[in-house]
Amino acid sequence: MALYLIGDVQGCDRALERLLAAIDFSPSRDRLVLLGDLVNRGPDSLGVLRRVMALDGAARCVLGNHDLHLLAIAHGVRPPHRKDTVDAVLRASDRAALLDWLRAQPLALLDRIDGQDLLMVHAGVLPSWTAQQTLALAQEVAQMMASDAFVPFLHQMYGDTPERWSQQLHGVPRWRVIVNALTRLRFCDADDRMEFATKDDADAAPAGFLPWFDVPGRRTATATVAFGHWSTLSQLKRRDVIALDTGCVWGGRLSAARIGTDADASGRLRVTLVQVPCSQAQRPGR
Repeated sequence: MALYLIGDVQGCDRALERLLAAIDFSPSRDRLVLLGDLVNRGPDSLGVLRRVMALDGAARCVLGNHDLHLLAIAHGVRPPHRKDTVDAVLRASDRAALLDWLRAQPLALLDRIDGQDLLMVHAGVLPSWTAQQTLALAQEVAQMMASDAFVPFLHQMYGDTPERWSQQLHGVPRWRVIVNALTRLRFCDADDRMEFATKDDADAAPAGFLPWFDVPGRRTATATVAFGHWSTLSQLKRRDVIALDTGCVWGGRLSAARIGTDADASGRLRVTLVQVPCSQAQRPGR
C-alpha cells in the first residue's frame, strides 16, 4: 500500500487521469490525498469532482480557497468571477451530491507514519499552531460547515481580518482566521500576523514577514507539512515541508508525492515525486 499526495488540480481532469496512471494508482491498494483546489480555472472541474468521488474511501482531500469559492457561488453568496470555470458543476444533474461531498471535506488532515507526523493542508499553518492544534481547529470549522451556521458564515467568510490569530477569538472572526490560514496563507510573522497581498515567490516577502514555513520557532517544524496553493514558489529542497502546487493549470505540471512508510536517516519521511505535464485546450488567465 502506498500513500500519494497530489497538488492543486484546479479542474485539469485529463492531467489527473494521466498522473493516476503514471503512479499506477489502485483504489484497492493505495491511498490518495488531494491538497485542495480541486476545481476552477481549468477546463473540467466537473470531471475532477466525479473522478475523486468515485474513488470513495481510497481518496480524501482538504479544502482549498477555490473549493470554498465554488460553495459560495452555489449558495448564492458570491457571483461567479469572469475567469471561473465551474458552470458545469453548477448545472450538473448530480450537483447536490457533488456539493454535499465537497462541503464535507476537512481543512486539514493529520497522519502518523512510522512515528512521524504528516500534516496536510492547502496553504499553510500559523507558527504558534502545533500539528494537533491545527487538526483540532480544522475540526471546529468542519463542525460549523456541517451545521446551519455554514451559509451565514459564507456571507462573512471573505476578508483579511482579524490579521492575527488569538485563542480568545470566537465565532465568525475565529473561523475566518482559521480558514484564511489554512486556505490562503503564504507570508506571516512570528506573532501569527498574516499578509495576503503578496503572491510572488518566497524571496518576495514583504518587510516584517517571512514565508510561513521559514518563521523561527514554528511549532510544526518537527512534523512534515504538505501543502499546495503557492504555484509561484520555487522548488523547496528541504525535508520538513512538501510543496506540491506546480502550476498545472498555468501550463506547468501536476505533481504527486509518494510518501514512504519508513523514515530515512534524517528522521524525515521518504518522498518520491512523480509529475505529468498539463497540456490543455484552454488556459484561463490568472
